[in-house]
Amino acid sequence: MATREVRALDKKTQILRAARGVVMDGGFQELQMNAVASAAGIAVGTIYRYFPSRADLCATIVSTVSQREVDVLSGIAVAEGEPSQKVRDAVRTFVLRAVRGKRLAYGLIFEPIDPEVESMRLKYRLSVARVFEAIIKEGLAAGEFRKVDVRVAATCLVGAFMEGLISVLAPGFGGVPLQTEEFADSIADLCLAAVAKPGNRLLERGRPVTGALEAVSLKKS
Repeated sequence: MATREVRALDKKTQILRAARGVVMDGGFQELQMNAVASAAGIAVGTIYRYFPSRADLCATIVSTVSQREVDVLSGIAVAEGEPSQKVRDAVRTFVLRAVRGKRLAYGLIFEPIDPEVESMRLKYRLSVARVFEAIIKEGLAAGEFRKVDVRVAATCLVGAFMEGLISVLAPGFGGVPLQTEEFADSIADLCLAAVAKPGNRLLERGRPVTGALEAVSLKKS
């Protein structure tokens, strides 16, 4: 790669890192070009060389950060293990990462944002749903899940655990629960119960908790 291309890539990465930091501190409402330029230590005009508009910058942040989250969930989906455990691990991991990086997670999922960026956020939700479709198909084949419409079930699961986070992520509401592990367990259990056959051992008291949610927090990933 030519030196000029390397410099351009580095500059773009610098801008995106600064923009992400602005969103983590104050949400997309604070994502103004002046604020990003200040955080990156560059001139505002430099940002416009890489991102023609604020909406374009917002869309790029949503795209890059959400893909990272999808990759984490995809890793859980293709790992060894029971499909029931994968559902729990995927939901718990998503919830815990969102809680740890709550302001950015709120921006990715709920915060009112530029209309042209909404399509990018919808793609994010659909990508997450596709991951759960794969797990549900595996669970059906293994006989762990009851007969369901795979696409409908996956979409409903994503809607359930994302909506379950709104009072935790939204500024001015209850905030992060003191017992975040238990909070994540509750959402994971509800999601698993929606697809599992009666008597699933992971829904019984005393079920083991795996280490899949040791994933790096949203802030640090």
